[in-house]
Amino acid sequence: QVQLVESGGGSVQAGGSLRLSCVASGYTSSAYCMGWFRQDPGKEREGVAAIDSDGSTRYAGSVKGRFTISKDNAKNTLYLQMNSLKPEDTAMYYCAAARGINCSPGYLAYGRDYWGKGTLVTISS
Repeated sequence: QVQLVESGGGSVQAGGSLRLSCVASGYTSSAYCMGWFRQDPGKEREGVAAIDSDGSTRYAGSVKGRFTISKDNAKNTLYLQMNSLKPEDTAMYYCAAARGINCSPGYLAYGRDYWGKGTLVTISS
């Protein structure tokens, strides 16, 4: 059982930056695939970024080059640094963890085992 709590969302103008944090508690393990997915009303859930147990990362094409995922195992905390934000980045952002082998943004979006309640990110033009 893993609990995930996101924070760091807010309202920012296009071009700005935000850093999201996710604190994991319960039965945490570095073996989990972890990452972020997002969803806004009327749109499909989209995997954003994933980081595997070996530290390798994957990103959705829509955020590659702008977002950076990282984690601090000692603090049981996952981060998502978001730069050059665009209005289309507006969504609820969810932290997720999965035990599966396929550690990818898409897997976290649709095959996740645990996720938080989300933190809202709103980007204005």
